[in-house]
Amino acid sequence: MARLRGPDGCPWDREQTFDTIKRHTLEETYEVFDAIERRAWPELKDELGDLLLQVLFYAQMAADEGYFTIADVAENLNAKLVRRHPHIFGDVEARDAATVLKNWEQIKREEKAAAGAKTQDASLLGDIPRSMPALMEAGKLGSRAAKVGFDWPDVEGLFAKLDEEIGELRSEVEGTVPPGAVEEEMGDLLFTAVNLARHLKVDPEQALRAANAKFRRRFVAMESAAGGHEELAARTPDELEELWAKAKAGEADE
Repeated sequence: MARLRGPDGCPWDREQTFDTIKRHTLEETYEVFDAIERRAWPELKDELGDLLLQVLFYAQMAADEGYFTIADVAENLNAKLVRRHPHIFGDVEARDAATVLKNWEQIKREEKAAAGAKTQDASLLGDIPRSMPALMEAGKLGSRAAKVGFDWPDVEGLFAKLDEEIGELRSEVEGTVPPGAVEEEMGDLLFTAVNLARHLKVDPEQALRAANAKFRRRFVAMESAAGGHEELAARTPDELEELWAKAKAGEADE
């Protein structure tokens, strides 16, 4: 990586910046997810290499600017793993995962205090990045708020809230509303759905990815049954619904 970024290195690699590489990092992360979901282990090996390249790229750019090196990254990670696992590397007892997570959060707070953070004024939500995918952020916000008891007591409460949000969204759609009102209500509905998934111990990102994959399979089956997407476009709504039902039934038979 140092050679690629060096004076006689690759023109493309030398032109890259932290900002231009970000989108590649996101793409490579999702390609890792895809390989895992398909249990494509040889591909996963390659995809993990591509993801590791992103880390090396950022570290080399940081070294070029004099910020830190890849050795600093590894050293910091090693120290953090030891520090946050006192039940392994120290004398703290933790017999279950819940205790481990509780200790982990306490250690994180102590780390911030040691770094000079104003923990007494900081929000409980302050360290949840706004830059993460919205589904993940919503889940983390709900989970963090639940730590102080601000949460729905049970799943039934969330089902009721989901019905309420659907009603509010329908009212906005059917009425004359200011710009952004429908988007806001749609956001409230999605936020509630994510927290319902949290209570059901379902990863909403993985659930949606599975639903996307299912839609892909069934739509491809519809295209195949119709003779191609151009022929599919000529079908009536009723015919399309019939093709969808057949695709769905075909999956059930398999």
